[in-house]
Amino acid sequence: MKAVGVGAGKPRITDHRNRLRRLIVVEPVLDRLDFLSADQKEPIRAKLKSEGNLRAVDLLLQELISKDYPEGWFRELLTALEAAGCKQAVNYMENNPPSPTLEAENDSCMRLINLLQLTLEDMKTTHVCESCYQKNVLTEEDRQNITAETTLRGDIAGARVLLSRLMKNEIGWFSQFLTALEETGHAGLAQELRGDPLRDNEAVNSESDEPQALMVETELTPQTEKKKVEMFIDDSSPSSISLPPSLETQASFFSATSLQDVGLDSSMDSSGVNSSLDTSDLDLASRDLELYKGSDEEMETEQTAEILDQSGNETEREIVLRDYQMEVALPALEGKNIIICLPTGSGKTRVAVYITKQHLESRQRLGQPGKVVVLVNKVPLVEQHYKAEFGKFLKNRYSVERVSGDSLLKISFPQVVEKNDIIICTAQILENSLAKAKQGDEDGIKLSQFTLMVIDECHHTQKGGVYNHIMVRYLKQKHTNIRLVKEQKDPVNLPQILGLTASPGVGGAKTQQKAEEHILRICANLDAYTIKTKSLGEESNAPYKRIASAQERKEDPFGDVIKKIMDEIHTHAELNPLCQPGTQNYEQWVVQKEQNAAKEDNQGVRVCAEHLRQYNEALHQSNTIRMADAFNFLDKYHDEEIKKKINADDEDNIQITDTERFLFGLFKDNKEHLRKLMKIPAYENNTLAQLRTLILQEFTSRTKARGIIFTKTRLSAIALSQWIQENTKFEEVGVRASHLIGGGDQSVVKPMTAAEQKDILNKFREGEINLLIATTVAEEGLDIAECNFVIRYCLVTNEIAMIQARGRGRAEDSSYTVVEEAGSGVAERESVNEYKEKMMSKAIARVCALSREVYEKKVKENQMQTIMEERVKAKKKQQKCMVKQDASKVKFNCRSCGAVVCSGENIEIIENMHHVNVTQAFKELFTVRENTSLQERLLDYEANGVIACKQCGQRWGSMMLYKSIECPCLHIKNFVVTYDSKKKVFSKWNELAIRFPAFDYSLHADLVTQNSDDETEDME
Repeated sequence: MKAVGVGAGKPRITDHRNRLRRLIVVEPVLDRLDFLSADQKEPIRAKLKSEGNLRAVDLLLQELISKDYPEGWFRELLTALEAAGCKQAVNYMENNPPSPTLEAENDSCMRLINLLQLTLEDMKTTHVCESCYQKNVLTEEDRQNITAETTLRGDIAGARVLLSRLMKNEIGWFSQFLTALEETGHAGLAQELRGDPLRDNEAVNSESDEPQALMVETELTPQTEKKKVEMFIDDSSPSSISLPPSLETQASFFSATSLQDVGLDSSMDSSGVNSSLDTSDLDLASRDLELYKGSDEEMETEQTAEILDQSGNETEREIVLRDYQMEVALPALEGKNIIICLPTGSGKTRVAVYITKQHLESRQRLGQPGKVVVLVNKVPLVEQHYKAEFGKFLKNRYSVERVSGDSLLKISFPQVVEKNDIIICTAQILENSLAKAKQGDEDGIKLSQFTLMVIDECHHTQKGGVYNHIMVRYLKQKHTNIRLVKEQKDPVNLPQILGLTASPGVGGAKTQQKAEEHILRICANLDAYTIKTKSLGEESNAPYKRIASAQERKEDPFGDVIKKIMDEIHTHAELNPLCQPGTQNYEQWVVQKEQNAAKEDNQGVRVCAEHLRQYNEALHQSNTIRMADAFNFLDKYHDEEIKKKINADDEDNIQITDTERFLFGLFKDNKEHLRKLMKIPAYENNTLAQLRTLILQEFTSRTKARGIIFTKTRLSAIALSQWIQENTKFEEVGVRASHLIGGGDQSVVKPMTAAEQKDILNKFREGEINLLIATTVAEEGLDIAECNFVIRYCLVTNEIAMIQARGRGRAEDSSYTVVEEAGSGVAERESVNEYKEKMMSKAIARVCALSREVYEKKVKENQMQTIMEERVKAKKKQQKCMVKQDASKVKFNCRSCGAVVCSGENIEIIENMHHVNVTQAFKELFTVRENTSLQERLLDYEANGVIACKQCGQRWGSMMLYKSIECPCLHIKNFVVTYDSKKKVFSKWNELAIRFPAFDYSLHADLVTQNSDDETEDME
């Protein structure tokens, strides 16, 4: 060894830290370091036992860098490393690293070893070990350890230790290992490592378009002996290494994004189903730990520990779980499928991040590729999980990417999956890609490509939701695997499942038994080994709960006028409602009447029913928000309906029917009366006054108030926000309010974009806004800063929503209030939800208490039932498809005026989703208006206008710009469909059993070009 200057040790360790951490075997080195005390060595040994060699080396290096030792300590360290067989680490510490080229080539050799791990494990370990020892690439201690491991656990376990030790040796080990393989009767393995099978069997034409074989002259010994290591390099992406056919049985693909990174890249699991975690010293392929550059977000110090280098720079964020979090995570750390049920704000996602990290590290230690997909059910959650959790803690060690409908990534989803270790996406994107794979589409992916699947808000894995579709695919393959194993065939790899929820609910159960059946069904759907929740007594401080009842109105002249108008409409249309206006039952009744009238082509009753629905909504608004809001809602509705009747070609020509004239006149006759009544404060509803009192109390009794008001509709959220902003009393006590609503284009209210939602939440988090008025979009999942009061305003849904909303009150001394009008039934329904919550907790406890045999039997029964139900459903769908009529036999009429629109033969489908009619005849029937509710931009198409009937103004759909071609996109809910000589109405296209052809882009592009040329000639 070379002489080492005084004081050179620590800087050299710091300079080469990322390399050293994977070249050192900590146990034999630690035994030889006398300058470290027993107290210093004990934590390192504990770390080795609990988290493996890599983490123990990190701790050792930190110990060496951060403290001073007697003179000669560095020489002692080098001697210990050399004696332990870590000769390459000695080279780096002596400041004698290999050249970048040689280093990269050595890394390539290590990648090949990692890639062929499964094949190499079949070697005769003892014989190969002895040969390597004779060639001085293994030490005596290595030989003893490998022999002991082989004797104790067999050849495969011994081979893993052998390969791990070899790769920590000085450059030159690879050629010696190949020779050892040949000498011990493993010439085939040596040939495959050299790439000989490729040269013999897979000659490649260098002029073809296929990936070319690149011959890499690799210096394998210090004496510059050269061996040829052959890889397949894709010309289109120099950084992407794909495998020759001889290696495809070992792995699906092999990514080499950086040859400087020796860590195992993202790949498919080729080892088996749900491999359990292994914390033994099998550090075969750990990634380089990149220097952490910092973050704009504050760290949660109670759950995060930083590892600092000598200069104080942060290099990694360690996740430290609380006791209850570690308790619920333990089965998942053992590789089991589980559901974690923790209250909102208890750190479920942080636990998932920790499990993800341990999962990937464990697979690296085993020399197996790992890939994690995190599924969410809302677009904003994709960015939230990336920024606040998975990206924040893991992006410095793993490649983390997010994909959603709002994503601007210009590569396909399969490419995202291939290139990254952790993918965060909406469940629908994964389901779409899985469906493509099943259909044989190259642009699809398979579940077997993932080794861990995290499902956020997993209680949605039921009732035919997208989560359920994904898990049904999983369950089918799982039971197919059982058959394959019996037939002595290889099973298909399946990912480990981790479900997260704050409340699985009881699914409408009215008895304890049914509640338990519901919990078991969710466990079965997620193939969960168990459901883990907090133990009794660990529940965090629940918010103080109260019911605030407002007195019923003594007088409601505004509502009386609306009811009088509705009675006149009932008489005109000869309708006899069986329930009171202003109620949910009335809403359901009038919707049914509108649908029946549309199918019967009774336009008089249909338009009356539509107006009655709006008046019913206005009644609801006058009972919950201001009368002025209800009036403005009705006034705006009538103005827009009149505008619809204006023909785009002749604005003076207003086409209205006698019934419409009657309805417009009815509102006009009562309009001024309603306007006068809405201005009288004495007639306002008392619930609004009750809400005003509560808000003022919260903001005057707290030093720093921050709260959320949940309300039923988008209209009421916006109206309440305006009411607060316009009231000077609220401003005086420091209220700064804003509304937060959803992003779907499903109502007359303009939805919020994801960017707008994010902006509002950031302002709320920073304190610029301290009161949110939100719809149920804020109840579940979204990361909202701690609140000290939550109010549910005239809103009760189910026990899941109650738990989610209440969980938003996370701060100390928080309150949870339900505001209701006396006699409305809100308080009673809230009591029912509280009962269901207790029923749910008891059901979870009883399910967890079942014996393993009983639990697994019930889970299997539920899974078989789910599979059978899916098969029956698929069979019905197939039969339905078999009897599908010719598209030309289907006719579409305007739902409003009954005008003939088109035949099914004129409709084509874009991306298996959008139904368009691009015929010239269809273009003559509609007008295009500005889309006031939504401007939606996606990857290949843009919704930039509304198409509406020229005769009556009924909206038919949207004008879509698809790859520069204007395509009128039809929404089936706006039409009456004549099918099998029967008139029907549908809410979704998939309800119509007709197979429409795919949109022929090339054909229509040619037609557009020809038309443009013709127009140019005419102009000339």
